[in-house]
Amino acid sequence: MISAIQWIRKGAAAQQPKKYDLNDQEYARISKLAADQLEDAKQELKAAEAMSVDSTAKKADKEVDEMDQYNLESYDAEVEASNKKVGIFSNIKDLAYYENDEEDPYITLKNNVDEEEERKDLEILPTDNMLLAAKTEDDISQLEVYVYEEGEDNIYVHHDIMLPSFPLCLEWLDFHTGEGKVNAETSGNYTAIGTFEPDIEIWDLDTIDIMFPETILGHTDKSKKRSKKVNPNYHVDAIMDLAWNKNHRNFLLSSSADGTVKLWDLTTSKCVQSYNHHNDKVQSVAWHPTEPTVFISGSYDKTVCVLDARSPEQVTRWQLAADVESIRWDPHHPSNFYVALENGFIQYYDVRVAENGKGGKPLFTLQAHDDAVSALDVNPLVPGCIATGSTDKSIKIWNTNDNKPSMVTSRNFELGKIFSTQFCPDSPFQLAIAGSNGKMHVWDMASNAGVRQAFRHQSLVNVVHTEEKKPVSVPDDIEEDDMDDDEPLQEEPEDEDDDDMEEDSD
Repeated sequence: MISAIQWIRKGAAAQQPKKYDLNDQEYARISKLAADQLEDAKQELKAAEAMSVDSTAKKADKEVDEMDQYNLESYDAEVEASNKKVGIFSNIKDLAYYENDEEDPYITLKNNVDEEEERKDLEILPTDNMLLAAKTEDDISQLEVYVYEEGEDNIYVHHDIMLPSFPLCLEWLDFHTGEGKVNAETSGNYTAIGTFEPDIEIWDLDTIDIMFPETILGHTDKSKKRSKKVNPNYHVDAIMDLAWNKNHRNFLLSSSADGTVKLWDLTTSKCVQSYNHHNDKVQSVAWHPTEPTVFISGSYDKTVCVLDARSPEQVTRWQLAADVESIRWDPHHPSNFYVALENGFIQYYDVRVAENGKGGKPLFTLQAHDDAVSALDVNPLVPGCIATGSTDKSIKIWNTNDNKPSMVTSRNFELGKIFSTQFCPDSPFQLAIAGSNGKMHVWDMASNAGVRQAFRHQSLVNVVHTEEKKPVSVPDDIEEDDMDDDEPLQEEPEDEDDDDMEEDSD
């Protein structure tokens, strides 16, 4: 399944990604990270052993026999070296190596041609978008980094990164976070990843075959035991959502199943503020598009809260009828925001309609799906255009102009339950969609007649009115030869607008 996706704008990625270099400095860095992770594992093992003391005592007689059977009395002597501080590459400096292939007598083939071909294969053009997908298959999780060539209707996996746990959310950022790399004057190409683990990992997307993240945000003081209680310094449960501040580039917000929202300073990799205005899992968080210190959060406590990061006590709260699935600000009307709910509804609010810390009524309420609205995005380039996805396996496009929402089109792309959808930041009608079957599609909505009719946009002027294109995806090996690209898509039957929509006139 694909649990999260993230577009990266054109030109953000390095045109020629660098290969991972395990030099002395990098060796020292990852050895420290590995030692920290080993220390966490030891603490968890001790805790597990403490819980099993009673059951161990009952099996004492059996263990005596096993000590004799397997000669465990001499085990400690055999692994005496395990008490020393070792890393995952503890013996690497004892290996003989050569500075280059020319000096190595065992390498006889010249690979200049192969290197040039590989360099061309890895090249990312300024006209290419990158697209990230957090994928889990057979209990193995990884981040797949795609390159999308819009002009060629082509998408392919550029490289991937193994992840330590099931991923829940992705956020792109351009702020250098690695040790010795922090520089506010330059920009990079990174992604922050939230998983079922309480730590946040930040990976460099411009490095191929990278082994460890650039930075880990969380419990880093290994001289102190990781607390399982909620605290102001780090999360203690899964990371549900992430939001990078594009105005203050060194700030990252995270929301967690531990009920808190935390503000991280990427220059120090430390938590500088913890917010406790919710009393259940915080599912979604987002910075305001124009007010750089204001953010919004939504929770399983059935509330949405808006507050200034500098004044955590001053909270405006909206009480809802169901758990929050996701929240999006409206970039075309910055004082307004959308909320997707577990009961299948979308609500649209004006943050200014509030009194004494209590939010007002929605501008409209829309019954978007029969099941939970598990995916929501607002088109950053086309006003009034939003996309919703659901566990009912459908993706829908809506026109919400004039606060009178109507469904434009509905599709079932056989992606299973829809968990994530996002509009491309550079092309107004390119929509990425992913779900439970582990595939991702990029749908050219401009080829849909209903979309062209509903939204008047300059990018649609030169669109040829032909049959709707099939979405672009990485083809299956078995089905690739059998695909008929000319076969038009079949629309799902549309419900009447009156059945889908309920407006609040107050």
